[in-house]
Amino acid sequence: MNADALKRESARRALDYVKPGMKLGLGTGSTAAHFVDLLAEKMRGGLRIVGVPTSEATRRQAEGLGIPLTTLDETPELDLTVDGADELDAALSLIKGGGGALLREKIVASASREMIVVADESKAVAALGRFPLPVEVVDFGLEATRRAIMAVSAEAGCRGELKVRKRADGHVFVTDQGHVILDAHFGRIPDAAALARGLAQVPGVVEHGLFIGLATRAILAGSEGIRVIERP
Repeated sequence: MNADALKRESARRALDYVKPGMKLGLGTGSTAAHFVDLLAEKMRGGLRIVGVPTSEATRRQAEGLGIPLTTLDETPELDLTVDGADELDAALSLIKGGGGALLREKIVASASREMIVVADESKAVAALGRFPLPVEVVDFGLEATRRAIMAVSAEAGCRGELKVRKRADGHVFVTDQGHVILDAHFGRIPDAAALARGLAQVPGVVEHGLFIGLATRAILAGSEGIRVIERP
C-alpha cells in the first residue's frame, strides 16, 4: 500500500470506536479527511452522530457530505475526537499543526473525553522534533515574540531556526483565527513537557503544536497491518 492507502485504513479502523449518538470532534489533515469521508459513508447506512470541525476546511468537507455539525458553544463536551498527527511518540505525545489548525484542534481535543490519532506508521518516532514544531502567534511584535520563543526553547534544551510559515505563492500563511505560524526546526526535543510549559508563558504565543496528555489511543497503519497503541 502507498501512504495514502495506509492513512485510509487507519481512518477506517477508527470507525470501530464511533457509536450511535456520539458527539465527535472532526480533525484536520489528509488522514482526518479520510475519516470524515468514511464517516459519511457509515452515516448513509444509518449511523447518527453530530460533529464539531477543527478547521474551515473540515467544516466545508463535512457540510458537503451531509454530516450534521454543531459548535462547542452549543455542545461544549464531546465524546471523541479523531484527528491525525505529524509525529507521535510511545507515550502518545504529539506534534500537530502541519496543516495550520493546531489551535482549534487542541481546543476540540481538550473538550473530548477521548482522542484517537489516525496515521500511517511513518509518523511514529522515538523522540519528537524531526517534524518542525508549529507555534501559532499574533503578528504584532513578531520579532520580539520570536526572540522570546528562542530564549525559552534554549532553556528547554532546544535550539534551531524559527521560520514564518508561507503559502505556496510566497504570501504569509494565516490561520483560520487570523494568526501566523512560526515553524521551529529544533530537531530532537529532549523534554517536550518543559518546552510546552515555556512556550505557554511567552506573550504573543497563542498556542503551540505539542499535544501532551490528550491522545488516548493511536491507530497506525503499516505494511504489516494495523497497530493500536494505548496511552500508558
